[in-house]
Amino acid sequence: MVLNSAVAIITSVALISLIWTIPLKGFSLWFSARNGQKVWFIVLLVVNTLGLLEIVYLIFFSGLRGGPKKSKRQKSAKKRPSKRR
Repeated sequence: MVLNSAVAIITSVALISLIWTIPLKGFSLWFSARNGQKVWFIVLLVVNTLGLLEIVYLIFFSGLRGGPKKSKRQKSAKKRPSKRR
């Protein structure tokens, strides 16, 4: 009887953590790939922190609050003057 309730609790916690983690991981991976941040993409893909690292990335490093963060390639392309006259 005690074993059944323990299994039910563990199953519930696992389902809640999956429902919490999968959307956050997908969203943060999408943003890191879109912004060209390869290191963040690999870290977010490999490390499982139950959504905490994903939240930190989305809030502080993705540029989500201030618009999309531009990658190095996009920044350098803007700085070069055009050769048209």
